[in-house]
Amino acid sequence: MAAAVNVGQTCPRRLPFEVTSQVTSISKLLAAVTASMWLAFGSTAVAQDKPLPVTTIVIDTDHGPHAFRVEIAADHASQEKGLMFRKQMPPDDGMLFEFPKPDMEYFWMKNTILPLDIIFIRANGTISSIAPDAVPYSTTTIPSIEPVRAVLELNGGRAAQLGIEPDQVVHNAFFGNGPR
Repeated sequence: MAAAVNVGQTCPRRLPFEVTSQVTSISKLLAAVTASMWLAFGSTAVAQDKPLPVTTIVIDTDHGPHAFRVEIAADHASQEKGLMFRKQMPPDDGMLFEFPKPDMEYFWMKNTILPLDIIFIRANGTISSIAPDAVPYSTTTIPSIEPVRAVLELNGGRAAQLGIEPDQVVHNAFFGNGPR
């Protein structure tokens, strides 16, 4: 509830005009600087977290081994953000979500602009299942079909292009079968 003030009575919480105008000027300056940074560097530069670690994974596909450069999302904050808001991703890039132990995992595409192939990976590095071409912005839950240790996100359609299928092997030190 707001406090009532009689007409002609001064409000004890009001700042003198000189201070108010200085605060207004500083606020306008900060807003201008923020807007300039936003325009100069893009929206991600202002609020971007530090870069995620990167590793190479190799998948034994029907067409032979194929390497991907992937960012590692190993903590809650990076896993929660994932590939949200990304407008493009090179064809052989992706994101690997690493979990401390095998568990049922659930993904969605909220705030994700790119269609993605979501590949669920068992603790031994074999592919459990693939959710192809997940629909951008969808809040429909995409579950693993069994407990998994990791999830790999690639550009939508990439798994089909390369012949990536369940039970193929994903190589990386995280799975104990390749370099980090």
